[in-house]
Amino acid sequence: MPSADTTQVSVDEPDLVRPTREDEIAASGSELIGGPVGRRALLGTSWWTPVRVIALVAIGMFALGMVQKLPCYDGAWFFGASSQYTHACYSDIPHLYQGRGFADGLVPYFDKLPGDMEYLEYPVLTGVFMEVASWLTPGSGSIQDQEQWYWMVNAGMLMACAAVIAVCTVRTQRRRPWDGLLVALAPAFALTATINWDLLAVALLAAALLMWSRERPLAFGVLIGLATAAKFYPFLVLGPLLVLCWRAGRWREFGTALSGAVGAWLIVNLPVMLLAPEGWAKFYGFSRERGVDFGSVFLVISQRMNIQITPETANAYAMIMMVLACAGIAAMTFTAPRRPRFAQLAFLIVAAFILTNKVYSPQYVLWLVPLAALARPRWRDFLVWQACEVMYFLGIWMYLAYTTSGDAHKGLPVEGYHLAVVLHLVGTLYLCAVVVRDIYMPERDVVRRAGDDDPAGGVLDGAKDVFVLGRAAVPHPVPQETHPGGPPVEWGNRDPEHRSP
Repeated sequence: MPSADTTQVSVDEPDLVRPTREDEIAASGSELIGGPVGRRALLGTSWWTPVRVIALVAIGMFALGMVQKLPCYDGAWFFGASSQYTHACYSDIPHLYQGRGFADGLVPYFDKLPGDMEYLEYPVLTGVFMEVASWLTPGSGSIQDQEQWYWMVNAGMLMACAAVIAVCTVRTQRRRPWDGLLVALAPAFALTATINWDLLAVALLAAALLMWSRERPLAFGVLIGLATAAKFYPFLVLGPLLVLCWRAGRWREFGTALSGAVGAWLIVNLPVMLLAPEGWAKFYGFSRERGVDFGSVFLVISQRMNIQITPETANAYAMIMMVLACAGIAAMTFTAPRRPRFAQLAFLIVAAFILTNKVYSPQYVLWLVPLAALARPRWRDFLVWQACEVMYFLGIWMYLAYTTSGDAHKGLPVEGYHLAVVLHLVGTLYLCAVVVRDIYMPERDVVRRAGDDDPAGGVLDGAKDVFVLGRAAVPHPVPQETHPGGPPVEWGNRDPEHRSP
């Protein structure tokens, strides 16, 4: 038997989808490393599997993002309010080390902070992450030295999260491992990874999606609960899962997932909720009372029309728009000719939350990157969206540089910043539109065109419908040639006794 370090693996396996064969952008980009892989090519030793290659690329890109923060690490965080914006290297992490009491050994949620904030305004699991990083930070030296160390410790922990995200994305859609390069090489991912602690929730959600794809609903639910304990948005994906399981009649699996999510969330939150109720409630009160802020459509309207939008008004309009978006996604799920893929709807619901929110911090793009790679693994569309996000990343910092540089007016005036916000909105809407088109025209979906149904869908993959509306009630056979080696499949069949393999 050949040893593991000498076995060669062919990349011409019949069930492996190679982007360089189906994506012209991927084929063109591959010229940098010698061009598309030929039919008889070998990857070399078995150690260089797609998951390892993509994990290393993700770590390398993360490291480049750390290098991009070097001007701030060398002093801009501490000695110049505007220089951290002109260099586009701002991060919340070093500022909150002292600003949220970690430098003084205060316990999050239990100890009051000096000033108006009173308590840490982050969900419990993120607070635990921040606290663990403070334990690993040396307490000697100046406060600037400690803040540098705190950022480095957090960067190391977040790098591990980035690797988890890349690995889970690769493994979620088994026949399309190289789609993970969309995550690993995403420029906005590298630029925003160390602004805040969002990667913790993104990693937990990515792991949850992997568990669902492997038909482990309880593990999926537990990870969703943990992700929601780190950031609110992961809980949103249970909405699309509900309507998908409704259409497929998979109520038991959805119930298991929901129970796991609620249970895991309670295990993390209940002790703090009972022992430090004021500190625990700070995140939810701060989210509700926070005013219209950077990146939102509300801010553009407020500044362009010179009107004051109160937090209550913004909350009401955001809620109305989000409810309408959820209703639209539900209607689309029941009326689409084929049941939408789980990743498609997960992307759409999180994108809707981002688009209707009263604030859009530049690191929120991290929420969408792995979902976009699973929902629309097409380099052209992905890069168009990423270009818009990079422009917003530069626009927000240049605008802040303009507002903090006094009479020097270094940076981008308000009109330029509004253009950056519009670019972000248009780029996200564009990707949403392409995903919606794929749902109503499944023959345009690159995942299904390769012969798959819903590789990230777990028990939904290949399941038959039990509840549909409108034209979706008519069976839609899949051509024989799209499923090599298998019989034709009628995805519109509403047999309630069907069980996926």
